Amino acid sequence: MTQAGPGGVHVHISVPRQQLHLYAGDALVRSYAVSTALHGVGELNGSGCTPRGLHRVRAKVGAGCDTATVFVGRRPTGEVFTPELALQHPGRDWILCRILWLAGCEQGVNRGGAVDTLRRYIYIHGCPDGTPLGAPASHGCVRMANADVADLFDRVVVGTAVYIEG
Repeated sequence: MTQAGPGGVHVHISVPRQQLHLYAGDALVRSYAVSTALHGVGELNGSGCTPRGLHRVRAKVGAGCDTATVFVGRRPTGEVFTPELALQHPGRDWILCRILWLAGCEQGVNRGGAVDTLRRYIYIHGCPDGTPLGAPASHGCVRMANADVADLFDRVVVGTAVYIEG
């Protein structure tokens, strides 16, 4: 399935089930509901799809930030998400709490050229409370509840293997 990363910890994301599973070796540690791309799976730049295959956590962003911290370009904006802020920015794709930035490991599949996950800025990230999870709705990233992504963030390191099953 996936290669274990540092400490034997690895992540398996099932797009059909809209679930993220965290493993230590063969032992399931945690399961979380997620939301992957509304447009399904695919690797092409600009597709709005969630890329499949083996990835690694390239960077972790947001350690110590409030769970309602708003990020743009992987940097805190200084904003704290509230329903009032959402009304001021209708249609904004909210990236909150923590970011696990993914890099593809499979040349020509999810790495390099027009299929490069890293250059597509594909993340595992938080979203506003009340955002529906368990059904495809994102722009390509993997959305999680803020408490869940904060928990996952604390359990993985840069280099952790992430396999996305389509």
